[in-house]
Amino acid sequence: MILKNRNNFKFGDLQKIIMKKFSLIISLALLMCFTVAAQQESFDVRAGNKLYKSEKYTDAEVAYRKGLLKNPKSFEANYNLGNALFKQGKYADALEQYKNAIALKPNEKPKLAASFHNAGNALLTDKKIEESIDAYKMALKVNPNDNETRYNLAYAQALLKKQQQDKNKNKDDKNKDQQKEDQQKQDQQQQPQQPKSQMSKENAQQILDALMQDEKNALDKAKKQQVRGKRSAEKDW
Repeated sequence: MILKNRNNFKFGDLQKIIMKKFSLIISLALLMCFTVAAQQESFDVRAGNKLYKSEKYTDAEVAYRKGLLKNPKSFEANYNLGNALFKQGKYADALEQYKNAIALKPNEKPKLAASFHNAGNALLTDKKIEESIDAYKMALKVNPNDNETRYNLAYAQALLKKQQQDKNKNKDDKNKDQQKEDQQKQDQQQQPQQPKSQMSKENAQQILDALMQDEKNALDKAKKQQVRGKRSAEKDW
């Protein structure tokens, strides 16, 4: 850099020029480091994508995590890691990665809509129906033309409606059972209590049968005695 006026040059001006050059060098160095890191991160993401397509989801997870170590703010690494975790049934962990991708606020609306859509899938699969509905609505807000998200939203809303209906039905059934039990208790309280010393109907019948049998035996005995008396009288005559 050529200074046009050396006589009027001051030390403060020189310091400013040096600082500007130093800042430029630092910026260039950081840019180079970022470019190298981005290239390395892209390599890991591409490797993860190949593994993901081969359904090697655990290995894909490892590759995506390597990419995140090099560039934690990579939308692709966060989003794709969420997909790999989802395929392994780790829905809560997948949701966290989708949230990270959403927080990065990519300029491309399809990516943001896809993040909300997959977040809704993770929530719905984890039986968090109301939260999944909110996620699907956010996805449609970003991309109103996504028919797949619209279908998933309708499905989640139908599940929520059925869940609420089942809950109300169970509550009604429980109330009916309680009312029936209360009525039975009330009926039992209104019935006259029999004295403990009172004999049962079965015992009374047994006693009655025994008395009738005794009476019958007594009559039979009396008849026999009368017959015997007649015979002896005839014999004596």
